[in-house]
Amino acid sequence: MGVEIHWSARKHRVADADMIHAAAGYLVAYALDDENPQRELRLGPDRAGNLLEIVVLLLDDGAELIIHAMRMRPKYRDLLP
Repeated sequence: MGVEIHWSARKHRVADADMIHAAAGYLVAYALDDENPQRELRLGPDRAGNLLEIVVLLLDDGAELIIHAMRMRPKYRDLLP
């Protein structure tokens, strides 16, 4: 188990440590589909407190694979608590 980062998650140049921080300390999470593996959208802060949008694949063995990471877009603000 653990968190891995797919190369595609680095497209927007978010630091690996910031991706992991946001994926672990997310404020809200939403299932994006019912596929296997399931994709989950997580909104959470990076190490400096900037909000990120992270998409994580939830693998059958309990591992998580981050496939998308970038600064949170305004369209997601309404999803925050």
